Amino acid sequence: MSEVTVAIRYAKALIDLAEEQKAVEAVKDDMVLFYKTVRSSPELGAVLANPIVSHSKKKAILAEIFADKVSKVSMAMFNIMIDKGRGEVLYTTSHEFIALYDIKHNITYAKVISAAELSEANKKKLLDDVQKAIGGTIKLNTQVDPSLIGGFVLTVGDRQVDTSVAASLKKIKKDFASIATI
Repeated sequence: MSEVTVAIRYAKALIDLAEEQKAVEAVKDDMVLFYKTVRSSPELGAVLANPIVSHSKKKAILAEIFADKVSKVSMAMFNIMIDKGRGEVLYTTSHEFIALYDIKHNITYAKVISAAELSEANKKKLLDDVQKAIGGTIKLNTQVDPSLIGGFVLTVGDRQVDTSVAASLKKIKKDFASIATI
């Protein structure tokens, strides 16, 4: 069974348990913390995935790092997964939990890359337009890329809208190249 398949099963079980315990928000925050911590510390991920490191040592490391920062539900899940020999799947499970949470709460992530920093009014207008188009809650990530010259590139899920001047220039160049070959 693939790591992602196993992680999805654990994530589903964890979200069900969190709902039962009325601790969904706390567990989501715990999973975000865990995910960010492991992402910023590849050493921790390597230790959790290493079959040579004993289960008790892995649990002690997790307790040292997270015991006073996460809920009892999350800590219990970490320990269960370590006991089952699934330490290597903890990171992916935290990611899948966050994804399941977002789906259940109709949260969509959007990214806009613009040639210059967007004003707060422009961000709000763009956010409102995207929210109107797809519904739910939109979390907008903004980046600046001066090579776009002007305009922006908006990515929502697998859809992309490119209004950049750079893209327009490429299209014009391609059109001229096709005319030149005629």
